[in-house]
Amino acid sequence: MSFVIRLFCCIFILGVTLFAYVSKHNVLTERRMRTPLLAKELQAIEEENVRLRFAIEKFENPIHLMELARKPEYSHLKHPLVSDIVIVEAS
Repeated sequence: MSFVIRLFCCIFILGVTLFAYVSKHNVLTERRMRTPLLAKELQAIEEENVRLRFAIEKFENPIHLMELARKPEYSHLKHPLVSDIVIVEAS
């Protein structure tokens, strides 16, 4: 009877060990499958960042800002006079 219990315990421990190994292997395989998808997503985000950086630089270009200043919807804007500028010092 003792032999049967020991055999059952050994088979049970072997089964749990194999299950844990297969489970870890499945997680690893899943991560390997997701890696190319994440790499493509990262590349798309980096390309979008470059595009947005270019758009910001184009918008902040002084020539573009002067063109905007000449448009009628911005005609109410004016350069401040030196007397209009207030300097607040941080303490």
